[in-house]
Formats: sequence, C-alpha cells, structure tokens
Amino acid sequence: MIRDAFTAVVNPAAGSGTAAATMISLARALRESGARVRVTYSRSLPHATELAAAAAGRGDTVLAAGGDGLAGAVAAGLTGTTAELGLVPAGRGNDLARAVPLPRDDPATFAAALRERPSRPIDVAMAGDRVVLGSVCAGLDSVANDAANRWRLPRRPIAYQIAAVLVLARWHPVTYDLRVDGVPERVRGNTVVAANCAWYGGALKIAPAALLDDGLLELVTIGEMSRRRLVPVLTAMRRGAHVGMPGITSRPIREVTIATDRPIPFYADGEKLPAGPVTVRVRPAALHLIGA
Repeated sequence: MIRDAFTAVVNPAAGSGTAAATMISLARALRESGARVRVTYSRSLPHATELAAAAAGRGDTVLAAGGDGLAGAVAAGLTGTTAELGLVPAGRGNDLARAVPLPRDDPATFAAALRERPSRPIDVAMAGDRVVLGSVCAGLDSVANDAANRWRLPRRPIAYQIAAVLVLARWHPVTYDLRVDGVPERVRGNTVVAANCAWYGGALKIAPAALLDDGLLELVTIGEMSRRRLVPVLTAMRRGAHVGMPGITSRPIREVTIATDRPIPFYADGEKLPAGPVTVRVRPAALHLIGA
C-alpha cells in the first residue's frame, strides 16, 4: 500500500516551536516522493480534533505533529473511523512514539515509512469522553506533570523527572477509592496509573506489560512508602524494573474508576483532565496507527 494524501495537524507551540520546522522538512520529503500534503496548525486541542476529523472526511492519512497531548486530540477525531494516524513526535515527552518503531532520523526515510508501512488497529483509553492513547495518572506523577507545565523547566523529557524530585520534598501519600472492573477497593499510596502504552513521563516505562492492541489497560499502583524508598523506584522506572518491587502492583483491567481523598490533578497524555473522580475504560481496536 502506498499512501498518497496526507493532512498534518501541527501544534505550533510544541517542542518550543520546533514542531513546525520538523513538519516542514517532512512535508517536503513527502512531496518529493510524490504525495500530496496539506499542513494545518491547531489553535487548541479541540481545534486539533476538528482538523483531524475534517481530514479523515476527505480520505486523508492524518499526521499528528507535536507531543502526546496533540496525538490524543488528533486521535479523538479519527477514533471509530477507517482513517489512519501517523505520529510525528515533536513535543517534550513523545512517549507514545516509543511504542511505534518508525525510522525518524532522516526525513526521506521517515516519509517512505509513512507512505509504505502498514497500519494496525490499536486500542484507546476513554477517560470520560477524552480519548487517551498513553495513560491516565493521579498522584505524585500527575502533580509533577502539573508542576512541569507551570515551572520554567527544560523543554525536554527530563523536565518531568526533575519536577518529580522537586515535588517529592513536600509530597504525602493519597488514599484512593477504586472500582476495578466493578469491584471496589481502597489503596493508600503514591500514584495510580491506567496505561494503554508502556511509557509515560518522558521515557519512564511505567507499565512494561501494557500493549496497544490487547483489548486491555494495565493498572499500576505504587503504594505507600518512604521518600527514601521512592527515589530508587523512580530510577528503576527508566527500565521498567520497578514492577515487582515491594508495594508496586501491575495487572490487566478493562475499566477503573479513580477517586482520591484530597484534590489532586488528574492527567492524561500529559494534559490536565477535569477534577476527579474519573472513569477510564478501554475501547478496543478503535484507531488505525501506522507502524504499530
């Protein structure tokens, strides 16, 4: 299969403004290979969803050029259709792209992959009405994400990990009331993550068992423990080696409702959700992703 028509939805603010330049180089390579390319720029995440839906209606392959939040917004315009999505990672985290091994170092090679590589149906998570490609989190990680978005930290993946260390100094565990596949349970701990993708937080492998196409989510909980014990857990996440450490659980689920005993931010794909509680459920085989 050779794809001939593309619409790129670009977040012009992503990557400290570098997303547009990244997409311009790729668009040039696609055109030189014989494809038609329309480049559009989003004003907001809802606008990105609108642009994606319009492109799908024209029969175009849709490219999301930005970070994980933009990818989720573009996916929202394509979910449940036959339109195909291609990821052009140009944000700070780019965690979903780590699960999609396309050659991206050279624009011409990347363009060839986008035109020729097959797509595959993948699952999405639904956080209420929000389409989520990566994960939903509530805890130390979501507070760190909130801080990374507010503070003047490097526009690189390490920013999330810097924020986590800074937040940790004043952090106190949370009591979670969960309903997991209809069964209530209470957990006291540091975070709850419902993951569709293995990575989050700028290359932390939070859910090593998570697969994009298994019809399931992976529920990861990090229980109550001292700050001294949390530091090696954060380090082990880089390799996904935290799973199995004392106080940490990981299991496949289809749906979870998360409520907390105090107000904390809930985040999905690096973007803030409305205040909790939030119900997260899997929607199997809902999106066609190139290279998955």
